[in-house]
Amino acid sequence: MSQTYPYGAYPSLPGYGSAPPPPPPRRRNHIRGLIATGAVALAAGVGAGGLIGHLNSTATGTVTATSKTVLSTSQIAARVDPALVDVVATDSLQGGIAAGTGIVLTSNGEILTNNHVIEGATAIKVTDVGNGRTYTATVVGYDASHDVAVLQLQGASGLTVASLGDSSSVRVGDNVVALGNAGGKGGTPSVAAGTVTALGQSITASDSGSGVSEQLTGLIETNAGIQPGDSGGSLVNAYGQVIGMDTAASSSFQFQSQSSSGEQAYAIPIDEAVSIAKQIEAGTASADVHIGPTAFLGISIQTAGSGFGGSGFGSGTSGSGVTLGGTISGSPAANAGLTAGDEITSLGGHQVASAEDVAHVLVSYHPGDSISVTWLDQSGQSHTQTLTLTTGPAA
Repeated sequence: MSQTYPYGAYPSLPGYGSAPPPPPPRRRNHIRGLIATGAVALAAGVGAGGLIGHLNSTATGTVTATSKTVLSTSQIAARVDPALVDVVATDSLQGGIAAGTGIVLTSNGEILTNNHVIEGATAIKVTDVGNGRTYTATVVGYDASHDVAVLQLQGASGLTVASLGDSSSVRVGDNVVALGNAGGKGGTPSVAAGTVTALGQSITASDSGSGVSEQLTGLIETNAGIQPGDSGGSLVNAYGQVIGMDTAASSSFQFQSQSSSGEQAYAIPIDEAVSIAKQIEAGTASADVHIGPTAFLGISIQTAGSGFGGSGFGSGTSGSGVTLGGTISGSPAANAGLTAGDEITSLGGHQVASAEDVAHVLVSYHPGDSISVTWLDQSGQSHTQTLTLTTGPAA
């Protein structure tokens, strides 16, 4: 499969066209999105917070109007825009700022977005398109393996709620419109019209900032021109109903999916995304779903573009473990004496040989939990210590 560039962390540069440059080794002023490559952006993360409302709660808000007849693209945008938000995630550990999109699920500020949009965030600000106000957001929970996260806006009320459709009724050839925060510009959402070109698609997702890869399956494929920054936005049918969450896109001449070639974009079916959101709302953790604050180990796994996230995910490996690019000062890993070049072989009693292994182990941990870490130093000597995890960014 031809190589394309991950869509998760492009720098915000003028003159950026349809074939963007490779991402820099560190995230700074990034526009969040995904590019389906054989690899598409994905990472893990959660912050703190609890839901105030419940899914489908409208309270004093309104639900975007749908139609019994086919709408024009401009009519769809007018109806859907007020139920979208612009998401700006700040990573103070790396000095990065990233932009993406979210969908309003409740009038009191429950927001659905892609997990990779808030990956590594130490602070999140969300601007509601409907009322123009900017809120502080906390991350209630996430499912890294399905690239879904739920945010809660603090002090929000009366927001316009998205009208959700039935993604099981989507068919190839259906007209759709993708809306989002393309280019991270904010303001009036971008609009891209197209059709559904395939269903049930599978892609590999990897984030340029973290290097973690996951398989995304069951996706809606469309030729609508999703761009960086659109991640977490709405894929809408001809009647103004959200049937998917914009998640990934390919560069036009480099990617071939299972069923077609050319420029394609991908959305998580809204039925699946909302089902995960409901699990998060219920506080039901699982092997994939994390609820509550992020457990912070403070490592960077050796690879270009790796960072100091909740576990410092990267894709570098060496031998039977994962080789560290470094540790963050004052973190549990640094205090235990781990340093660049050391190789972690076991975490929480599980052997780890990739960044994905590290991510999957840490998903069940919370700040204050103890975890056993076994590693080899650069002389080959083995060490095992039990570390107490602290609170970290959404990573």
